[in-house]
Amino acid sequence: MANATNSTADILATLEALIDENSGQTYGTVWQVMDDAERIHLTLNLGYPAEQEYAALEARIKDLLNDDRDLTLDIQHSVENQPTQGNIAGLKGVKNIIAVASGKGGVGKSTTTVNLALAMAKEGARVGILDADIYGPSQGMMLGFAEGTRPEVREDKFFVPPSTFGVQVMSMAFLTTKDTPVAWRGPMVTGALMQILTQTDWNDLDYLFIDMPPGTGDIQLTLSQKVPVAGSVVVTTPQDIALLDARRGIEMFNKVKIPVLGIVENMSTHICSNCGHHEAIFGDAGGVSLAKEYHVDVLGKLPLSLSIREQSDAGKPVVVNAPESDVANIYQSIARKLGATLASQSDSSEGAQFVMPTIGMSDD
Repeated sequence: MANATNSTADILATLEALIDENSGQTYGTVWQVMDDAERIHLTLNLGYPAEQEYAALEARIKDLLNDDRDLTLDIQHSVENQPTQGNIAGLKGVKNIIAVASGKGGVGKSTTTVNLALAMAKEGARVGILDADIYGPSQGMMLGFAEGTRPEVREDKFFVPPSTFGVQVMSMAFLTTKDTPVAWRGPMVTGALMQILTQTDWNDLDYLFIDMPPGTGDIQLTLSQKVPVAGSVVVTTPQDIALLDARRGIEMFNKVKIPVLGIVENMSTHICSNCGHHEAIFGDAGGVSLAKEYHVDVLGKLPLSLSIREQSDAGKPVVVNAPESDVANIYQSIARKLGATLASQSDSSEGAQFVMPTIGMSDD
């Protein structure tokens, strides 16, 4: 039987104790309640975008309150600039930079980056992608840009990033051809990265995702020294060798004082296309054990899926090509959890500047 006797104070207390499934914490004092004899109007103020969750959250609240009055839920979000490592100046037009990295290649990092960025845009954020893999840029193809796409140039010095699916994108692929290899040494590569990053006219982004090349080399160190990064996401598979390299990536981010916001475990299980049987062919719970070791969260686990690969190769990422699919819903959940985790970063997380290690030699 419905209960229409909840007081405003009771409603507010119930909502403040409600668990935010994205952060794992209570929502706290982010609610406003207006009610009368016929209706309840709730306003929720979030620090991250979550538009795809509105209907499910409203249903949770209706069940929780068990009140026969009409209920309206108004959710608002405001993405703020989060602390970054050291005292590096912010990037014009960008609130938060998130590095998506992996210790080794072949774990689906670029696929994760593109779908995560698209999912964040669907949640209501303004999003950009920087393809930082200078030698092997892939974001242009994954996002379906036509061959020969070039950025416009403003004032003879700023690139205007091409956009697709509501996401601003900049990549070395827009400045070279697919038949022209980038045969550069380290300093030229890092110089190109900084030029692309700082001379792109990013337009009021909440999040800029940087698709990092695999490993812990020149580009990663340049990023940690010169780019204001709010947090990182580490992509791995459950294989022992992939976890070993992912561990190195986490250690690197810890040393340079860039928070690891979470781990994405790719190719977690194989789902048989004929019978639907799930099998952990690359191992089981490797990402979970790694997350526990470093006290970070597993943001999500994605299956080994033929459709993900096919749609990425065709320039139709699964989040926009099959938005109602289970895989797309996993990416949406990861995006919300990432946003919530970043929003909860404390001001005390600001760290010292990274200092390059020295190498000593001895006759001992």
